[in-house]
Amino acid sequence: MSPDDRPFLNPPGPDAATLAGEVPPALFDLAVNRADAALRGLRPGDPARALATWHARTRFARRVPLAAVAEALAHKPAEPGEWHWAGGPGGGWVAGKAPFP
Repeated sequence: MSPDDRPFLNPPGPDAATLAGEVPPALFDLAVNRADAALRGLRPGDPARALATWHARTRFARRVPLAAVAEALAHKPAEPGEWHWAGGPGGGWVAGKAPFP
């Protein structure tokens, strides 16, 4: 693979805010749900920095803009219980466990 052939829709890094292609809804859901799980597990002092680090190190997540993942996480309900994101970029938070990890 030549250096010009990137296997991702977005290059890794914090400046990867715009898509070079459309993100499949299932991939968006997976990125948001995995990011949420990572932040719950890490309990970082600086969630934005931890999210950016997770995004840069997670190959599939780089196909989803970091800003979109952060925006979805910012709207997670504060009510107790388990929640997961469903419906792709236009989706929302749904009560219960995600259908896949």
